[in-house]
Amino acid sequence: MLNKKVKDIMTTDVITITPDVDVVCAFEKLMKHKISSLPVVEGDKVIGIITATDVGHNLILDKYELGTSVEEIMISSVVTISPEDSLEKAIEVMKKSVSSSGILNQLPVVEDCKLVGIISDGDIIQEIL
Repeated sequence: MLNKKVKDIMTTDVITITPDVDVVCAFEKLMKHKISSLPVVEGDKVIGIITATDVGHNLILDKYELGTSVEEIMISSVVTISPEDSLEKAIEVMKKSVSSSGILNQLPVVEDCKLVGIISDGDIIQEIL
């Protein structure tokens, strides 16, 4: 199971956002689609990512000014994976890419510098159970 490739279970219809979008609109998009993160793209290229947890927490604390854009708050050092990588490698990347005892729960899947999918910890768990 764990030697299956990322491309075999990734979601290819990825919901994304552009860097110029207002943070409140981005949060609404996250909630509407019931997703935990949004890759930030320019064309097909991933330039950042935002998470529902980060955005929601900071909105509650009123840390954003009116008109704050996604570009101002996105995480720009995005951890990605290749569609040809194994699920085992995806799990390793998810574990190693977080400084605390947490785990990344979404990995954008990139091929030739283009976003081709996304894989979540839930996708992997469903596959191996």
